[in-house]
Amino acid sequence: MKIGFYPGCSLKGSSREYNESVVAIAKALDIELVEIKDWNCCGATAAHSMNEELSLSLPARILALAEAQGLKEVVVPCAACYNRLMVTQHELKDNNKRERVTDIIKMPYSGDLKIINVLQMLETYAMDKIQEKVTKPFAHKVACYYGCLLIRPHKILQFDRVEDPQSMDAMVKLIGGTPISWAFKTECCGAGLSVSRTDLVAKLSGNILKDAAERDAKAIIVACPMCQSNLDMRRGAINETLSNPSDIPVIFITQAIGLALGLSPKELGLERHFVNVKL
Repeated sequence: MKIGFYPGCSLKGSSREYNESVVAIAKALDIELVEIKDWNCCGATAAHSMNEELSLSLPARILALAEAQGLKEVVVPCAACYNRLMVTQHELKDNNKRERVTDIIKMPYSGDLKIINVLQMLETYAMDKIQEKVTKPFAHKVACYYGCLLIRPHKILQFDRVEDPQSMDAMVKLIGGTPISWAFKTECCGAGLSVSRTDLVAKLSGNILKDAAERDAKAIIVACPMCQSNLDMRRGAINETLSNPSDIPVIFITQAIGLALGLSPKELGLERHFVNVKL
């Protein structure tokens, strides 16, 4: 099975472990990822708040490159990138915007590409294989955290339930885990304010970690590099806001699946986390 692949900046930089785990489980599940050639930054998370043409042109060039490469479907593991590409595809249904943007990028663009996130890729192409290939059940009680960008705006993304999404929970159950029922699975972690307002990120992310801990979760499972970074890298600042400091690890769904498939922690990039992963 071949599918297009847009890693984006995070998977090639600050979240290399996400890239490593996506590539590792894709190989284990017989999915061939074809990386878009000459891809660029999609503009997340700031471009759309600064300049509309820039915020549309950056993702449009990526989509146009994928079309030129003959790809029909592209998986975008980063939730922020997935959101920007999907919103751009929606916005460029407007003929005037499309003409303006294609003139900027100097490339043809049809808008026919299918864009999916990593959960949709696994749901569509790998659930049976995952179940067949589990060798080390992921027998842990965990909190599945979706954040903001995988499911909002629902009118455009049309993925999962807005307030109580279930796709990641189903995958955790499939590999032997127990997802908790909790109140913070779609609350904001602070998003791109990690540097400019670390205090706000610490407060918002602290609420998430506190609720997960109170429900006895042994890990938080995510599918967004920005959420993972805020909850993991900012743990020092977060713990200053909590009466009971948290040492709960935050791992990607692809890492959890990889462990269940018998892949090594090194193959999945688990040694790259700030909070030690003991599972």
